[in-house]
Amino acid sequence: MSARATQKAKPAKRKTGTLAVIGSLLLISAVMRIAIEAGPVIASEALGQAKATSEEPAFGKDLHAPQDIAPLIEAMKKREARIKAQEEELTLREHTMKVAEVEIAKQMALLQETEASLEATIARASVAAEEDLTQLTSVYANMKPKQASALFEQMESSFAAGFLSRMPPGSAARVLAGMTPEKAYLISVELAGRNADIPLE
Repeated sequence: MSARATQKAKPAKRKTGTLAVIGSLLLISAVMRIAIEAGPVIASEALGQAKATSEEPAFGKDLHAPQDIAPLIEAMKKREARIKAQEEELTLREHTMKVAEVEIAKQMALLQETEASLEATIARASVAAEEDLTQLTSVYANMKPKQASALFEQMESSFAAGFLSRMPPGSAARVLAGMTPEKAYLISVELAGRNADIPLE
């Protein structure tokens, strides 16, 4: 090849390299433009997906999960209401028992007071009866033996023996002496029966 031919070939090669660089630049520019235009769309889609993920129910993808626990919640509410009712019933029973205890205490106090009053009344009546018997026995003992014997003759044997046991021995002997032998015997048997239980020592 001659020197002139070599000189013509060099400009052609330099022209081809320049076109390649320009083409590469155009391709890069196109890719960058596409990337710039598609960026917001991709970012919007990514943001929407992230938002959808964050708003996903805590129960998972099963949309029926809240309905599934509804019976459980209802059962818990019923159980709570039942426990509350039982607590109220126990409180009412406790209050009733306390009221009953107070009332029973009042009745017991009243009963004890009544019993004490009755015992005091009986004691006073016993003292009064004893005083009456003592006074009546003294009257019989101071009567004339004949009058006393006639009176004791009409009494029941046990009743007459009760008065004679209270009299001084001398007065009782005079009354018995003025009575009929049959009546005097019956009264003596009553007196012996009463004295049989008395210890000799």
